[in-house]
Amino acid sequence: MWAKKHTFAMLEKLEAIRFKWDNIAEQLNDPDAVSDIKRYTKLSKEYKNLQPIAEMYDRYKKLLHDIESAKQLLYTEKDEEFRDLIKTELDDLTTELPDVEEEIRQMLVPKDPDDERNAVLEIRAGTGGDEAGIFAGDLFRMYTRFCEGKGWQLAILSESENAAGGFKEIVAEVTGNGVYGELKYESGVHRVQRVPDTESQGRVHTSAATVAILPEADDEVEIYINPVDLKVDTYRSSGAGGQHVNKTESAIRITHLPSGIVVECQRERSQIQNREVAMTMLRTKLYEREYQKRMDEVASKRKTLVSTGDRSAKIRTYNYPQGRVTDHRIGLTLYNLATIMDGDLQHIISSLQTAENAEKLKTETIA
Repeated sequence: MWAKKHTFAMLEKLEAIRFKWDNIAEQLNDPDAVSDIKRYTKLSKEYKNLQPIAEMYDRYKKLLHDIESAKQLLYTEKDEEFRDLIKTELDDLTTELPDVEEEIRQMLVPKDPDDERNAVLEIRAGTGGDEAGIFAGDLFRMYTRFCEGKGWQLAILSESENAAGGFKEIVAEVTGNGVYGELKYESGVHRVQRVPDTESQGRVHTSAATVAILPEADDEVEIYINPVDLKVDTYRSSGAGGQHVNKTESAIRITHLPSGIVVECQRERSQIQNREVAMTMLRTKLYEREYQKRMDEVASKRKTLVSTGDRSAKIRTYNYPQGRVTDHRIGLTLYNLATIMDGDLQHIISSLQTAENAEKLKTETIA
């Protein structure tokens, strides 16, 4: 009885999603929707997000229909040889059913509405002196390779190099499909254990870098910033750029006085363009403060730190002597450090997503 009730509830939810998907498809064919670019883009994104669930609904409904048909045939069929074929088919279908239902439960886990947003990636050297700065550079290279593999665009907004060739701090914007939904798991303290190039006696040192992933605030996010609350400074850009960098004060630093938040941008040659990018970063930072409040509420309900974005939490250790990477949140240990540092992060991120969904399933009613 419970199984039938459970199946009915799941079908009901899937039918509602399928109806919504079909409705959006009709709206996309409406000339008025096409003429409104903002509305059309929003509908297209929603249509694409619902499509896997709508297609899963068709698969699930057909599977239930095939199981019921096989049972009826088995009840009425007299030929033993044909009955054996029906039994084999029925066994295969009933074996497939739990896997499909589990896949549906995972798909119906409520998603963070910010998952589809672009993101701002911030990496700062922590304890460990020059070696921490070098490690920050290694992490930035790792994320750059990962983004390239995903087809995302990464653009440096500001950077501060250290004497050893790494970074004291580097900030970049990442744009693409579902960027924040994957990169958000990287927020926290990353620790490295290895022998620095400057170490003459071959001793293993431990250094750290902090990674922060912020959901970028776009035009849909309403954040009011009073101009009188801003202190704007200009300065000369550092890093690559030739003579133009040395002669023009095009870089922008904006301080939001009420919150104390400081943002910088030196990416563009134009001071006006840098100011626009810096204002977007400021809106992102202010939005992130509100977002973090929501994440803190989530964390209070769940035991895992998978999606809390806690920057003070040690989330991962990269052990070079053993070629080992350990994610402490889910106890995942892998021995392919070289490929991970070359941007192969998908297995770790997918494992974290699975762990988070399992946690959500414990605390939230899905069907």
